[in-house]
Amino acid sequence: MHPSRRAIVATGAALGASLALGSCASLRTATSSNEDAQARADSTAQPRAPSYGISLAQWSLHSTLWKKELDNKDFAQHAKQVHGIDAIEYVNSFFKDKVADQSYLQDLRKRADDLGVRTLLVMIDGEGDLGHAPGAERDKALDNHKRWLDAAKVLGCHSIRVNAASHGTPEEGARHAADCLRTLALHGDALGLNVIVENHGGLSSDASWLAGVMKLADHPRVGTLPDFGNFTIGEGRVYDRYKGMEELMPFAKAVSAKSYDFDDKGDETTIDYRRMLKLVVAAGYRGHVGIEYEGSRLSERDGIAATKKLLEAIRAEMS
Repeated sequence: MHPSRRAIVATGAALGASLALGSCASLRTATSSNEDAQARADSTAQPRAPSYGISLAQWSLHSTLWKKELDNKDFAQHAKQVHGIDAIEYVNSFFKDKVADQSYLQDLRKRADDLGVRTLLVMIDGEGDLGHAPGAERDKALDNHKRWLDAAKVLGCHSIRVNAASHGTPEEGARHAADCLRTLALHGDALGLNVIVENHGGLSSDASWLAGVMKLADHPRVGTLPDFGNFTIGEGRVYDRYKGMEELMPFAKAVSAKSYDFDDKGDETTIDYRRMLKLVVAAGYRGHVGIEYEGSRLSERDGIAATKKLLEAIRAEMS
């Protein structure tokens, strides 16, 4: 006998309901499985990477070094063993006569490497102005800085920090500085090194001027090293430090955390570190922030420790 139409419809409806229930159960099972997998992934996820690393700029110990209480060769060891810092920034003033001494430079590199300390950069001072018009003085300054690029390569750095002292009108100085920075960057290209400029007095502390120099230089290896404290242009003019940081950070390849003194809560008394570091991180910067203590009330050792503690506290707040 042939089944009635009603029986066929009823059978079909029952079968459809059964399939639908099965599909829902499968969906619930798949969803539950996906949720469990996500939960497991979340529970085993690695902690977020720190928003910035912390390094030690050698200038923080300038009095100790000038007094011969610490030898330049022992800077990496001091940073690691005394302060627990594993990234350093040299200043050429403390070994200026060693720029071409390969044995000395290789020894510095080995000492740092053996301790697991990274050498990030060398700050170059006293090697001639890079804002000169074409001529003998510019050529000499360029040659001097090229030698430090070669030395920085031996040390394992990513950059040298230079100054952009200018001559002539602001427009002329910007053009001359940009030309020299581009010339040095071409030398740095072959070495894998950057040439970065700090706001370091004069027109270079006018952040809008220095940002303009970066645009004129227009080279990927030319950048800035914004310093929290160096915004005194001269002649009674002081650039707004927070506006300045915001203007310089798009070009930053290193950052200097200048500090002078601290209150009872551990905050820097001259600079709003939280505001500064928010600007640093908001710019997408994830490199090292170098401690550069320059105060007089605390000892150099205590000033470095206080700066490090504040940088760590704010980094933890941001994570």
